[in-house]
Amino acid sequence: MDYKFLWQNVLTKLSPIIGRSHILTVFKDTAILNVENGVMTIGVSSPITYSFIKQRFEVKLVQVVREAVDGIREVVFEIKSSLMDETHPHKVDVKTLETLSSDDKAPRKVPNKQEVILSDGTRSKMFNNKYTLQTFLAGTVNRLAHAACMAVAAKPGSIYNPLFLYGGVGLGKTHLLQGIGNEINKQYPNKKVVYMTSEKFINEIVQAIGFKHTRNFKDKYRNVDCLIVDDIQFFGNKATSQQEFFHTFNELYDAGKQIIISSDRPPSELDQLEDRLTSRFKMGMVIEVQMPDIETRMAILMDKCQELEVMIDREVLELVATHVTSSVRELEGILLQAIAEAQLTNTNPTMRSVADVMKKLYSRMPSLQTNSIDIPKRPDVRTCDDLIAVVADYYKLSRAELVSEGRKKEIMIPRQICMYLIREMLSQSYETIGDHFGGKNHTTVMHACHKVEEEIKAEGKILRDINALKREIGFMH
Repeated sequence: MDYKFLWQNVLTKLSPIIGRSHILTVFKDTAILNVENGVMTIGVSSPITYSFIKQRFEVKLVQVVREAVDGIREVVFEIKSSLMDETHPHKVDVKTLETLSSDDKAPRKVPNKQEVILSDGTRSKMFNNKYTLQTFLAGTVNRLAHAACMAVAAKPGSIYNPLFLYGGVGLGKTHLLQGIGNEINKQYPNKKVVYMTSEKFINEIVQAIGFKHTRNFKDKYRNVDCLIVDDIQFFGNKATSQQEFFHTFNELYDAGKQIIISSDRPPSELDQLEDRLTSRFKMGMVIEVQMPDIETRMAILMDKCQELEVMIDREVLELVATHVTSSVRELEGILLQAIAEAQLTNTNPTMRSVADVMKKLYSRMPSLQTNSIDIPKRPDVRTCDDLIAVVADYYKLSRAELVSEGRKKEIMIPRQICMYLIREMLSQSYETIGDHFGGKNHTTVMHACHKVEEEIKAEGKILRDINALKREIGFMH
């Protein structure tokens, strides 16, 4: 069986399902290693890649495999760092896959935003297409809120009317509101759906009064099929806005039109709003949007990494998910900051670098519990043995493996990097370095250092690893 051809066929069929960008990044260093007794063994180059495929793509991958190969009962994974070698006999050049799939080759233009033109010729606030109900990760705590939104989107005006969502800042209320709007626009293209913030509603009322166009304003919002208003709490102490919204609410409700509202507090705590308004908010479904549990926070971070096409060690994501417990927005913000800093310094995000990011952001995000972040103390590197220990820990190797004669790529490359770092950071002679690696000849050490220097010029993974190691040690800031 030609494993390379078979894997090429599988990836070609998988590409339009998960997107070619993921094939080019996540599946770049993968291959079929064996097919025997109904079991297909797929090799992946690293634990990070394995984690991403297992968490995000395993179900779809297995489906495609079973369609492509008769008799496959099970798909298992094996980590093979040798797959990072471009000459591996089973590897597929994923860049060539675009010529094999006509569906994948066809350029697809997906608009990021959409507008709804109302009967008076005005346009509603744009809906952002990235906010969909399908991409909202509800987890356990927000399952009810998500289910209610799905029900409203399926039959607007006939169930849960009004729908009132409340919760703290950055928990996903806007995502759900826009997701409902996007879904209604998709399922009912002839319906007029308007999403707006309370601030925009207030500003339009002020302008309508100033220009004596109040009739136009009333017609604009009382002739829609679905009105979505975000952050209703800002109507507090705005008597004219509350009065106009009250009459708009009544007309839409009596006509069987859908009303969806969000706030930072439940209706009973909106003290600055008139009782006649808050009583109407309570007529439908009132649901709290909460901070997701840690498993869902992990899923959100992994989804964001997938969207940005970056791979970060699971333990680093767990660090963020554990300590950011008040806002999804903060959760994503810290991840983006960590990725940005890593890209600027050409490193990989590590436990320590991400912890540093969180501590820097503490003044702007006081909810972060930075004092409880349990990060190992920065290693004090003064000797060759100290540096060998740091490199071994970074690559998850034992000291014995790192200094051994092993020729496997997953051992040989870290060994060469370690020799290079000892030479650069501790200024040791080639002979001394060789003594710490089983008495290797000084020419072997020299060759290793020169090889790493050449790899650094290519600015690939080795440079990112070296920079990450230097930051861990404190040699680079």
